[in-house]
Amino acid sequence: MRRIEGVGQERGQAISVELDGDPVPAFDGEPVALSLLAAGETVFARSIKYHRPRGPYCFAAACSHCLMRVDGVPNIYTCRTPARAGMRLERQNAYPSVKVDVFQSIDWLFPRGLDHHAMFAGVPVAEQVMAKVARHLAGLGLLPEKPAPKRMECETVRVKIAIAGGGTSGASAAQRLHEQGVPFLLLERESHLGGRRFSAPDLPPAQVRLRSPVIGLYEDHDGWFFAVVSTAGAEPRLLKIYAERFLLTVGGHPPTLPFENNELPGVLSGRAATLMLRRYGLLVADEPALVGRGPELYALQKLLESHGAKVAVMVDVEGNPRDGVVPSTDLKAHGRNKVSAISFAQRGRRKKVGCDGILVSVPISPSFELARQGGARVSWSPQHQTFAVEADRDGRTNAPFLFVAGDLTGGRSADESARSGERAADAIAKGGQP
Repeated sequence: MRRIEGVGQERGQAISVELDGDPVPAFDGEPVALSLLAAGETVFARSIKYHRPRGPYCFAAACSHCLMRVDGVPNIYTCRTPARAGMRLERQNAYPSVKVDVFQSIDWLFPRGLDHHAMFAGVPVAEQVMAKVARHLAGLGLLPEKPAPKRMECETVRVKIAIAGGGTSGASAAQRLHEQGVPFLLLERESHLGGRRFSAPDLPPAQVRLRSPVIGLYEDHDGWFFAVVSTAGAEPRLLKIYAERFLLTVGGHPPTLPFENNELPGVLSGRAATLMLRRYGLLVADEPALVGRGPELYALQKLLESHGAKVAVMVDVEGNPRDGVVPSTDLKAHGRNKVSAISFAQRGRRKKVGCDGILVSVPISPSFELARQGGARVSWSPQHQTFAVEADRDGRTNAPFLFVAGDLTGGRSADESARSGERAADAIAKGGQP
């Protein structure tokens, strides 16, 4: 992994964070997980059951592979935590350290798997001892060093239109509503807008709340509202955002592919690799193996090669017959604590290719939970091979107050997501009528 000068946004001040007592260089404000990767730290924790090494995968706070103890607080998504000088990071689920973990022997002792629910069941005394051991080993991290701060009072806001998600489609929708003079409030979990376009629209600050993820869509006696946890201030605060209409543009999360050792550090989602390169100027692998399906796989290849990467091998799991592409679904990652090679079946034989990372690029999996809470129908999409929200071309769902755009209806390109956001904004501005 290496940083590329002149690529991505302007970097903050050079600082140092502390990882298990050792200093690690970083830049102020960038995701601290990215700082660790840039410094060559690939193992962030150990898995709970078998204590296998874990490193970041999605960079979207949708997996648990980057969780660390940060300044005494356990289970923090380091892919979403800005680096700051003096930050204390500790790796979890390992004893005495993540590099030399005595509990990794569990994987060796039980090569065919371990069912801790049934182990010693019915055996006097041993059953009680095993239950106690299982309870101790099942916890994710240790308790915080100090009590949580006192909760701030809930803030209630009433708006005409509330938008969840300020990525490509959400930012485009907000820009369109702003141009038409329609009042709205845009809620975004990140500290910036724009998503995959990596460019923020010019919106009134009063109509945007950053670092404010929407965690639920509920109804009470006053109507439907977004439940939002805002971390923009000194302490987290709960917001209740009531609106006449809601637009969901929360995108999705990068799924993985089912292959052996797909949890090894060095296996990353294609969108994570794209984000780290385009926004922060970090090339996550110089000789990566690219695996997956769909147009984003080939766009990722062009992006990486344009910044000096040499793709070790391209594997299309749909069997795409393009030149230089291996059609195969039988994959395996190799390496001890980090990816060092990939093997695959080709014409009845297995072939092993060395690489310094495996990037998985498959269509996004829509984050449809909020839409489902609002009553929208969710169904299997054969085209996208995933569950997606049912909506018409303008984003109308079966819930009259609820609209969706972007990846929620299935994986889209950045341009397609932007256009879907604009169409949804136009439909909402017209009162939601077709």
